[in-house]
Amino acid sequence: MIDSPVNTLFKQLINIDRSVAQPVYIQVSQQIINTIQRRYINKGTRLPGTRMLGQLLKIHRNTAVAIYEELASQGWVEIIPNKGTFVLEPEVKTAKIKATSQKINQAYTYAKTTGFPFQKSFHLASTTPLTKAKYTINDGKPDIRMHPVNEFTRWYSAAMKRKTLLKKWNRPNEFSYSLFETQLCNYLNATRGFHIKPNKLINTRSTEMSLYIVSQLLIKQNDIVLVGRLSNYAANMIFQQAGATIKTIPVDNNGLDIEYIKTHFIKRSIRCVYVCAHRDYPTSVTLSAERRLELLQLAKEYEFAIIEDDYDYDFQFEGSAMLPMATADTNGMVIYLGKLGQSLFPSFQTGFVIAPENLISEAKNYLQLLDKQGDLIQEQMLSELITEGEIYRLMKKNIVNYKQRRDYFCKLLTTYFKEVAQWNIPTGGLAIWLQFEPKISLIKLAKEADKNDLFIPNTVLYQDKNTCAIRVGFGHLDNDEIEPVIKKLKNAYNKIS
Repeated sequence: MIDSPVNTLFKQLINIDRSVAQPVYIQVSQQIINTIQRRYINKGTRLPGTRMLGQLLKIHRNTAVAIYEELASQGWVEIIPNKGTFVLEPEVKTAKIKATSQKINQAYTYAKTTGFPFQKSFHLASTTPLTKAKYTINDGKPDIRMHPVNEFTRWYSAAMKRKTLLKKWNRPNEFSYSLFETQLCNYLNATRGFHIKPNKLINTRSTEMSLYIVSQLLIKQNDIVLVGRLSNYAANMIFQQAGATIKTIPVDNNGLDIEYIKTHFIKRSIRCVYVCAHRDYPTSVTLSAERRLELLQLAKEYEFAIIEDDYDYDFQFEGSAMLPMATADTNGMVIYLGKLGQSLFPSFQTGFVIAPENLISEAKNYLQLLDKQGDLIQEQMLSELITEGEIYRLMKKNIVNYKQRRDYFCKLLTTYFKEVAQWNIPTGGLAIWLQFEPKISLIKLAKEADKNDLFIPNTVLYQDKNTCAIRVGFGHLDNDEIEPVIKKLKNAYNKIS
């Protein structure tokens, strides 16, 4: 048997790589499947016994048993007691449908376009081009390289083993507020000045999902939504898709101009006002305390909702972060959107909505349609990270690094751009509002930078008759990357100016 053709074939074709994480029995079973698919081994062929397979491949007999059990579970072999293991060919149980209106060679090709009309969405067209450039500028994303991979692996593995998860999976319709909802409320109460319980909160996959659900509840066709003059392009896309008519409001050093709203709009003409009160997107200015109170009072008087998107709340470098407007709202006018876990991997982050209970109840109905299953493992893990203080610890640790990157970035901006641009050193957040004076063509700047291996997406460029600025993210760049990026940006500027 040792010299049989099958044994010789296995010795030639099966290779075990012990340096990879994939189990040996999976590696071998996949390679055996490949030999069957390629017809190197025919149906009915008797495979070596487990002892012989172990000798051939220099593996433990238990591993050989696991290989054949894996193949049998997928239908590639049949194990007959006292006789051996025999090759099968999994039956194709799906019958092909014969096409009557196509030529034979076209019968089973998939159509490139539909044979029926459907509604296209201009507002949701992708704004993200692809690039091969080594360096990129974004609008202020965290650096995932700073996240502790080994710790996340341990946390996730531990969360998966909790017996409470099995109960949640087996009894999904049982009504009770989850541990995660309770812990999230506790965290927000402690860090952002809220006094809420789980009935005033839902968690979602992202801030964008939160805003989409809220827009479906609030906005009807042609409803007026007010946003900052430059505003967040992703939010605008969501509002336009919901049918809103967007009107822009001036933004100065104190944030959204509330007086402009009073003089240009009448009562009950506005559906909602979208504002990033803590750090305006894209300029990063903070809505002053005085204007916050004015906006809250105006919302009550004019009967419009306020959507407060707390972009970048976690990253505060100097002083204390101003508490959300929603914490001072006693009339139920504010819908508060936020994100938990910006110091975690993106797949572990979660969005949330805080609002009066009646709106949250309706929002949960939408969430059931969009994401009924949710992510119980993620929620279990986040609950434990909140309880153990790990989220707060990671955030504080990362703030130190991001502050150092901000300072170095601004130092180099002073070296290379002090004569041609203006900026303020932000007290928080991961982006800088870089304004060019005299004005230049930002599109030409981006094209020239791309030639020099630096990609600047159109979504961070802001140019009109009054504005010539880039929202430059620095958080994703380490110290070895910041200087090349700024030098490349300056080289591109020199070539077009």
